[in-house]
Amino acid sequence: MLTLDGKVIALTGAGSGIGRALALDAAGRGALLALSDWNPDSLAETVDLLKAAGVTQVRSDVLDVSDRAAMAQWAAAVAEHFGRVNVLISNAGVTATGDFEEMSYADFDWIVAINFMGVVNGTKEFLPHLIASGDGHVVTISSLFGLVSMPGQSAYNATKYAVRGFSEALREEMLVNGHPVGVTVVHPGGIRTGISRNGRKNPGLDADAIDRLFEDKLAKMPPEKAAAIVLDSVLKGRARVLVGLDAHLIHHFAKLTGSRYQDIVARFGRKARPRH
Repeated sequence: MLTLDGKVIALTGAGSGIGRALALDAAGRGALLALSDWNPDSLAETVDLLKAAGVTQVRSDVLDVSDRAAMAQWAAAVAEHFGRVNVLISNAGVTATGDFEEMSYADFDWIVAINFMGVVNGTKEFLPHLIASGDGHVVTISSLFGLVSMPGQSAYNATKYAVRGFSEALREEMLVNGHPVGVTVVHPGGIRTGISRNGRKNPGLDADAIDRLFEDKLAKMPPEKAAAIVLDSVLKGRARVLVGLDAHLIHHFAKLTGSRYQDIVARFGRKARPRH
């Protein structure tokens, strides 16, 4: 895929953050957009921004990516609406912060259903359309935490490692079977989004302090820059994309130190999940 001009892109989690930035950037490159988000108000805001920028062809649907039947209906409706689908960007994601021993099954199931099964559901339903397009691409959003693990992020780590493994195996299958579908898995570092404030925290944790730590100390890159890196990488056919200096530095640090990185990280882990 050498251009996004005229390509139909289905994008989840388009109501805010990287998803909204991806929608605006892709529209500026001439793409036709099918957007979804679970929040109707934020999704409408994204659509309004696109219309203000002169975009006339955009479809939007309120959607829970963990709802498999709803995802199947959305994929069929998008393909019927545009006549094809070229790109699926599975961007929707949430966080659940806290030590595993204190986390409820409900919170663990919630994040797995969205972060991992949401990717599986979307890919399964859109893949036939991507193959049929003759020029398809799957983009999954993992995380820096899909490359290294952090205390207090066991559930998030589990889902993002799963997205990475799923995406890499899927890419191999596309190559083995000769399907015209590329696969790019994205590992962002700290991006200035509301993902922390919208996530869940274990009881006893200081949620406001955790959010301030993320927003003031860790989330350095604007989502617009992250979106541009993602879309540029798709056009370059990259299989893995690290977004942000922090992602590159921490990934290489872990590669150099091997499993010992876990011991080093554990020494500073308490600061990442302050309690009341």
